[in-house]
Amino acid sequence: MKDGNENAPSEATPETASAEPANKHPALTGDLPLPTPPVPTVEMVEALNSNDLHDLCDAAEAAIIDGGGFGWLKPPPRHTLEAYWKGVLLIPERMLFVARLDGVIAGSCQIQKPPRNNEAQGFACNLTTNFLAPWSRGHGLARQLIEIAEQHARAAGFRVLNLDVRETQRAAIRLYETLGYVKFGEHPFYAFAGDRYVRGYFYYKELLPLRPVATAPKPEEQP
Repeated sequence: MKDGNENAPSEATPETASAEPANKHPALTGDLPLPTPPVPTVEMVEALNSNDLHDLCDAAEAAIIDGGGFGWLKPPPRHTLEAYWKGVLLIPERMLFVARLDGVIAGSCQIQKPPRNNEAQGFACNLTTNFLAPWSRGHGLARQLIEIAEQHARAAGFRVLNLDVRETQRAAIRLYETLGYVKFGEHPFYAFAGDRYVRGYFYYKELLPLRPVATAPKPEEQP
């Protein structure tokens, strides 16, 4: 007589109970490789190909919509943005820097040199048009972008780097102050956005040791 339990599953031994199924998904075992973090890079550019120009315009539009302090309050037509960036490359007093995330342009800044006739302020330059697209933040690009621009300004012989920023750009202000920029002034009517005036802050940073300021000799007293 056959046992009524002949077709019942056999009792699992400790060895078989602990064995992992051969086809268990790697996601359940923790064997999947970790995702590769995106690679941030910054470079100075003297030309833009069509893909770079497209990406730069996309990043600028995203920053403008986010209120990134790019000057425009709303994105201009694409042809206007393209003409702007092409024009920047033609100005000898401008150095254009782009920030990339995995090769895609995500932000930019510029070093503006003083005009040649301004010899009195020829030792100083300005950091302008500094922005990042919101999707690229959190990878150290903002700091890297400024540091690379500083390196080029220093290599060009500039001793002081000036910048100005809206009071609403709190993240940028924190970064500037962390990098050693010194606030020296405010403008209560710096910009007009959102139906109100926005205060502006002015900063500077010494890139190279400043030469001592020579004082004029005192005139000799007349008898």
